[in-house]
Amino acid sequence: MTIKPEDFAKSGFNFALFYANTAFEGFERLALLNLAAARSVFETSISNVTSLLGTKDINAFVNLHKELATPSIEKGMEYSRNVIAIATEAKDKIAKEVEVHVADASAKVSGLVEKALASAPAGSEVAVAAVKSAIKTANEAYEGLNKAAKQAAEVAEASVTAATEATLKAANVAAPKKVA
Repeated sequence: MTIKPEDFAKSGFNFALFYANTAFEGFERLALLNLAAARSVFETSISNVTSLLGTKDINAFVNLHKELATPSIEKGMEYSRNVIAIATEAKDKIAKEVEVHVADASAKVSGLVEKALASAPAGSEVAVAAVKSAIKTANEAYEGLNKAAKQAAEVAEASVTAATEATLKAANVAAPKKVA
């Protein structure tokens, strides 16, 4: 198998295109989400103002205001979940592609090194061992960083989920209970 520098360049260019397309897809989804959220906020605001203007006294105004706050908080939390989902999907898609490219590049580099080392002059065993050790260490470092990044993402996602649940619970406690 002959590997040329152009293969590495083409692989890098293809990854850059993939990354750009994935980023643009994410931006497009965020833009659509923001437009829908802006429309919803506008429509809800008009409806809420109309309802609040129809109240007869201050107690009715305060109670209605409390009632209207809970759905707004829930919509805000849903918006946050959607933003996180879009970001997570893009991150996962890019991470998978990075893993594929790193594995491919590592295999190509290892192949080149093995070829070069096979034709190394006698007495260069120490240098050969050092090169092999460096490649192994670099691969292990990448795997460790990748694992740490995945764990950090999982912790962040769990924290956001817990915060979302706590906020919704607090909003439900603060909201007046309707008597049937």
